[in-house]
Amino acid sequence: MKRQIFTSALFLLAFLTSWRPMSVPAIAAVQFRLALPGYTFSFPRDHYSHDDFRTEWWYYTGHLRAENGEEYGYQVTFFRSGMAEARANPSRWAAKNLYLAHFAVSDIPRKTFRYFERVNRAGPAGSGAGASDTELRVWIGDWEVSGDGTTQRLRAREGEIAVELTLVSQKPPVIHGENGVSRKGEGRGHASHYYSLTRLKTEGTLTIRGKSIPVTGLSWMDHEFGSTQLNPDQVGWDWFSLQLDDGAELMLYIIRKTDGRPDPYSGGTWVGADGRTLRLGQREFNVETLEHWKSPRGKGVYPIKWRLSVPTLNLELTVMPAFPDQELDTARTTRVIYWEGAVSAEGLKQGRRLSGRGYVEMTGYAEPFRKKL
Repeated sequence: MKRQIFTSALFLLAFLTSWRPMSVPAIAAVQFRLALPGYTFSFPRDHYSHDDFRTEWWYYTGHLRAENGEEYGYQVTFFRSGMAEARANPSRWAAKNLYLAHFAVSDIPRKTFRYFERVNRAGPAGSGAGASDTELRVWIGDWEVSGDGTTQRLRAREGEIAVELTLVSQKPPVIHGENGVSRKGEGRGHASHYYSLTRLKTEGTLTIRGKSIPVTGLSWMDHEFGSTQLNPDQVGWDWFSLQLDDGAELMLYIIRKTDGRPDPYSGGTWVGADGRTLRLGQREFNVETLEHWKSPRGKGVYPIKWRLSVPTLNLELTVMPAFPDQELDTARTTRVIYWEGAVSAEGLKQGRRLSGRGYVEMTGYAEPFRKKL
């Protein structure tokens, strides 16, 4: 699933552009493709950009370990937002897409969190920002990911904080949902095409506190593209990605409705150590909140400790943040306040103890997303 509501927030950024206004009929004639059942994924092609869909993102999160044993979390995200008005403009100078990016590092030993954001539009030659539809390459300034899907190179730098990483996939792409689509709610095309690389062996350098240090670890990549947004009765979501020490992975998402209930289109995927997958419907798992945390910067009150259970797998996990304050306020780009942070997990599967690391994302707690429409 993931981050479907960024569609509406991204479009607010169209006001940053200055091309010639088009007539309403001309804009209305520009149609973005809907994510519909029957889509067949093809790799490496689907690692590339899909400009016929309105919204797309490449999402990287991971845990890094330095030689002295210190651990860090990181997030690097690239967003592409197609703009209908520019697409209706025949000028080659009209930028058809807006690009945004987020970069964050969680310094776990010191419990400090730093994040940065960028926004830019592609020029005629693709300078400044862009996403290729002929290779895996997405960039905004010197923040960039490139590669062939199996091996990717990721880099981002802002001041004294930077990552420069090589990511090598240990498993084939995991396609979420059913019949090529990950449904988000009622209605035709209310879905996305969504896959993940759930276990990326990672090595490279992390620059923090003015020092570049060698690191190794595991990363997770989400790539999603579609053309719709959350329904009015959906206010946000909770998303979990966990890499367990037995070689398996778990992804769960809960779309929250205005009455507090999970939307029936919530779901997830279990990925076994051998790469085989099991689709999980909303009734096949449970997420219980154990503790809350209130942001010191606003009114957001977030769940901050959870018990996850999947009865069909005889799995129960307790998930805890590396530290509570991993909240981003992206006023300059997506204009959304959300929590995205490094977590750990411990529990039992079929009576055997296991642990793991992962990331959790939570949206709609600082304010409902329907205010952004």
